[in-house]
Amino acid sequence: MIQVQLLFKVNMSYFAKIENGIVTQVIAIEQDVLNIGHWGDPTFWVQTSYNTRGGQHPEGRPLRKNYAGIGFTYDSQRDAFIPPQPFPSWIMNEETCLWNAPTPCPIDGNFYSWDETTTSWVERELA
Repeated sequence: MIQVQLLFKVNMSYFAKIENGIVTQVIAIEQDVLNIGHWGDPTFWVQTSYNTRGGQHPEGRPLRKNYAGIGFTYDSQRDAFIPPQPFPSWIMNEETCLWNAPTPCPIDGNFYSWDETTTSWVERELA
């Protein structure tokens, strides 16, 4: 009888391609495969964590504040992925690298959308 044991490791990580400070692509790939260079210069790729948001990770190991998305900015000084600013009046939270409205959204069970003209939350009815 011949026993065959297959040993392989699945060590996939997510990497964001950074061009001029902007994320242009996000892929799941092993670090050593990425380092081969088939996807361009490996130094253009920065690892990101699918489970990180606002500097929090369910297993306590956040990476670069937020999971990268196409159009996000990579700030190398903060070592963080920052989503696009949704409205000009919104302010970035330095701790989370997420954008906050100048006034918090009401939490009363109703639905609201942001009105940039009045810089306020407007209640919406669902049809």
